[in-house]
Amino acid sequence: MTKPNILIVMVDQLNGTLFPDGPAPWLHAPNLARLAARSTRFANAYTASPLCAPGRAAFMSGQLPSQTGVYDNAAEFPSSIPTFAHHLRRAGYYTCLSGKMHFVGPDQLHGFEDRLTTDIYPPDFGWTPDYRKPGERIDWWYHNMGSVTGAGVAEITNQLEYDDEVAFHGVQKLYDLARGKDDRPWCLTVSFTHPHDPYVARRKYWDLYDDCAHLAPVVPAMDYADHDPHSQRIFDANDWRSYTITDDHIARSRRAYFANISYLDDKIGELLETLETTRQAENTIVLFVSDHGDMLGERGLWFKMSFFEGSARVPLMIAAPQMQPGLVTDPVSTIDICPTLCDLAGVAMDEVMPWTTGESLVPLGQGAARQSPVAMEYAAEASYSPMIALRQGRWKYTNCAIDPEQLFDLETDPHELTNLAEEPAHATTLERFRIMAAARWDLEQFDADVRQSQARRWVVYEALRQGGYFPWDYQPLQKASERYMRNHMDLNVLEETQRFPRGE
Repeated sequence: MTKPNILIVMVDQLNGTLFPDGPAPWLHAPNLARLAARSTRFANAYTASPLCAPGRAAFMSGQLPSQTGVYDNAAEFPSSIPTFAHHLRRAGYYTCLSGKMHFVGPDQLHGFEDRLTTDIYPPDFGWTPDYRKPGERIDWWYHNMGSVTGAGVAEITNQLEYDDEVAFHGVQKLYDLARGKDDRPWCLTVSFTHPHDPYVARRKYWDLYDDCAHLAPVVPAMDYADHDPHSQRIFDANDWRSYTITDDHIARSRRAYFANISYLDDKIGELLETLETTRQAENTIVLFVSDHGDMLGERGLWFKMSFFEGSARVPLMIAAPQMQPGLVTDPVSTIDICPTLCDLAGVAMDEVMPWTTGESLVPLGQGAARQSPVAMEYAAEASYSPMIALRQGRWKYTNCAIDPEQLFDLETDPHELTNLAEEPAHATTLERFRIMAAARWDLEQFDADVRQSQARRWVVYEALRQGGYFPWDYQPLQKASERYMRNHMDLNVLEETQRFPRGE
């Protein structure tokens, strides 16, 4: 039996509440809408950690940050941790990455046989937070509100340059795979940096949202004093006192963000069209996901770093013959993707499950239900101690050693405005979540592990920046002597084998 090919399309910081059942109908995203129509769509998919590197290491490995040690955007992803790329490669797959994965450390492949681009963010320890200095703001790399006040239009940016390259290499790789020089099944991951801020978009996409009715948040900004302690820490980390945010700033930021979803839709359309025109679509599973979300001004919050829905919920769609198109509302996690990919590829699951705490989503695409809770962790900038969350059924519970607990009923309170943790009527539910959390986490040990990791990295980074500096950045290798026509090749053979389809 021929194993299926797999195309994974990953985006960055895409708010899952905009994908209640595929893209919201007011978004100009026709390619994603067509993909949604043939996909199992997960309305309540959550990141394992609402930050790039921790969320992506969890997505790759099927393990939470407390297991991988990737607590923040400068924590090394150990080479010894199996990822879905390792599992698939062991099973005979060719694995390839075009784009961002925010791997930190000298290993920039983690099971991928080929990587077509460098990363957009640094792979060293320079972005390490420091729990020993609570409240410290590291200005040269922390987020600030300039992304909001500077929102608008541009034809090229750092991010646009990157994603143009990611899409180009993804399309070229699909053409190359179609030529049939390698008879292995393949798994290609194409990972974009949009719609991550800065909120800047090309004019053609900006103009699509001229009369958009969704340029204001549903929940307006709250006074600083009315926010929970972690949200206050996010405000402080984002240097909010140095900026005056107007309604126009908010509208322009959201408009550019929506515009960049449409930009991505065009790029994803190029990939899907190439699958079709090269006759690979029928035997290719397509998975679409984001690493985490973006608050987009809801409650006055921006970016991620929070367990609130806009930050923690992500879109997730899987188009696979083993799964029926339709909507699944059971909460699921990005750590479920690793075992799901292996299950879809026919990899022996008894060899995969010891290395992941995720669950295959294939049964949910066949009508089964999910009972186990979804877990999340956060231990990076704007936190002073690790934070954990559980989502099960209608409930979301959060806990941190230095903060009051939170309990939200997302069925009656989808915007998480009423904390039920101190309500006597919900004491039984609260205790149930406390018991589940205590069985899963030792928060004191988690805190000690994070602090040790941070302290080690501060020493190592300072040392490695003295004297000769050897960067860990991935350097894409192009063998020019093996491209196009060279004199160790037969021109007749070359032109025939590089053509696809042949003989038409």
